[in-house]
Amino acid sequence: MRRVFKTKAFASQTKKSGLTDAALCQAVSEMQAGLVGADLGGGVVKKRVALPGRGKSGGARTLLATNRGSRWFFVFGFAKNERSNVSDIELEALKMLAHDLLSLNDSNLDQAVLGGQLMEICND
Repeated sequence: MRRVFKTKAFASQTKKSGLTDAALCQAVSEMQAGLVGADLGGGVVKKRVALPGRGKSGGARTLLATNRGSRWFFVFGFAKNERSNVSDIELEALKMLAHDLLSLNDSNLDQAVLGGQLMEICND
């Protein structure tokens, strides 16, 4: 069973961009088929996601924490015109976050959703 989440911080970062939950779920489907943008190590991957009217090249860059199986967490997002990438310090923090998120069990995940720290955007 695949569960896909976005963090509260990710939702805030991408709120004005027009990035939809459907586009994020489609991106996860693409990654499950092997179309990952870049593996940054430590359970963190990078994926371009198309924005309405801009396509993937002008779209959002997303960073996810994942075990590449049943759990996918959108943790950081930015537009290409805002910045080129994350810093080494940010990447290390994201790897620690990935470790923490991927160690949560289903009960912990459900509590995080109820508490508003995570939003589950697709579950199949």
